[in-house]
Amino acid sequence: MIMRPGQQQLLLPVSPLFMWASLFAALLVNMIPIGRAAWTPDLLALVIVFWSVHQPARIGIGAAFMFGLLMDVHQTAMLGQHALSYTTLGFFAIMIHRRLLWYPVVSQALQVLPLFALSHLIEVAIRMIGGGIFPGWTILISPAIETALWPLVSLALLAPQRRTPEPDANRPL
Repeated sequence: MIMRPGQQQLLLPVSPLFMWASLFAALLVNMIPIGRAAWTPDLLALVIVFWSVHQPARIGIGAAFMFGLLMDVHQTAMLGQHALSYTTLGFFAIMIHRRLLWYPVVSQALQVLPLFALSHLIEVAIRMIGGGIFPGWTILISPAIETALWPLVSLALLAPQRRTPEPDANRPL
């Protein structure tokens, strides 16, 4: 079996319960009332991109759209602002998922940076079209923070899938 250069071991199948629980946990973290500054990272977008890359058949554009509508309702934003942003994220993440998985996690983070920047650009554009105010140039910090969190999120969300190292002379995998 051909293994990717950055992957040292085979992963167990992901539990759908864990996958959906991580998405809902990210949604709840986004809903914490700590005052939404322009530079705070969007953890739900980060987890949507992660699962769209690693499990594109299970988490797709429809799930991203539904989570976007939930965020729109929670933040009383223009209906569809987050939905369009998350849907775009999901689409582009699914588009690049085969290429992205061949790279180490740090290189993956650099390649998803444009996705996060596009997501925030869409949100700001829809807010401005709807008559909102410009949140300031600190909005540019948010995609950088999300990119920096990519390796941590990858480590945390892939941890339940890692096999315990049990060397066996009769079983090569």
